[in-house]
Amino acid sequence: MKFKFKRKMAYRSRHAPGTAPGTLSVSKDAKPSTISIMGYGPDDVEEVDDISVSDIAVYQKKWPLVWVNINGLGSLDILEEIGAHFDIHRLALEDVLNVRHRPKIESFKDTAFLIMRMARMDGRELDVEQVSLFVGKNFVLTIQERAGDCFDPVRDRIRKGAGRRIREAKPDYLGYALMDAVIDGFFPLLEQYDQALDEMEEVIFSSPSEDMLSHAHDLKKEIRLIRQAAWPLREVVNGYADEVDLVSDDMAPFIRDCYDHIVQIIDLLESHRERSASLIDMYLSSLSHRMNEVMKVLTIIATIFIPLGFIAGLYGMNFNPEISRWNMPETQWMYGYPFAIGLMVACFVGFLLYFKRKDWL
Repeated sequence: MKFKFKRKMAYRSRHAPGTAPGTLSVSKDAKPSTISIMGYGPDDVEEVDDISVSDIAVYQKKWPLVWVNINGLGSLDILEEIGAHFDIHRLALEDVLNVRHRPKIESFKDTAFLIMRMARMDGRELDVEQVSLFVGKNFVLTIQERAGDCFDPVRDRIRKGAGRRIREAKPDYLGYALMDAVIDGFFPLLEQYDQALDEMEEVIFSSPSEDMLSHAHDLKKEIRLIRQAAWPLREVVNGYADEVDLVSDDMAPFIRDCYDHIVQIIDLLESHRERSASLIDMYLSSLSHRMNEVMKVLTIIATIFIPLGFIAGLYGMNFNPEISRWNMPETQWMYGYPFAIGLMVACFVGFLLYFKRKDWL
């Protein structure tokens, strides 16, 4: 049974020390940028993929609210055009391209800027991806490292107009919905880790193998990585309610619900972190216990055979009984051999009964 979760390594996108603030650069490993848009209102919705930056203005005039999504950070020209179109500060764009940025929330003029980390399982690999979110007066912009995200439930709600709440709401509600989708995406991931921890505990107790220690270390590292992604989201949720002017007072109950979710996730992560740390101690204790059991059996065997060896050695001494009647008279007795074997058997049984009475067996 395999427990190891491999993590997709994020590419590096850090500037050299002393680089001017606002300098934009992309990594050679970054995926090309593609733009998709979803425009909607109370009565209808329209989705278009692979559009250009110049087409966004057309949909903004056509729909009350547009959700622009960019997959890939490899096209610097597209990102600069996006920044110019939505009047995004270059420092914010620099943070977007720095995919190792800590989750945070900031306000630039009439735009709220959020950085979150989205964690999910891609097969047996842990995929932790940075998601940048901009919320404006009539738009929401999401920028991801690559295609694939946890926003499909939000897209389905917009398409179906379930409850019409999301269709009629302002951008602050869509921003909340996307933030809530990122946070709720941690729950199924933590369930998988909980199952992996349970399975590993059972294996460690039943039949620990040499690779269990490395698996336990890998699991501990993965949980620590998820914790680093989830812990700062408390500040992001609180900041979205307190520091963003675009968020109306009606959003307070939704923000509190979102905050409750992240608190639950952090509690689960703390529990998983403690369990993963204890797995190593459990493994070492299990090995020590198994070694003690082996040494116990060997000690019992050695203890039993010590008197048997003494008896055999005593009867094996080369004394001549013809010289003196005290020189091993049992060797001349017709029942000497059965007596020696019987004495050995009696010692063997006696030791077993004694060990059993002491609960050593």
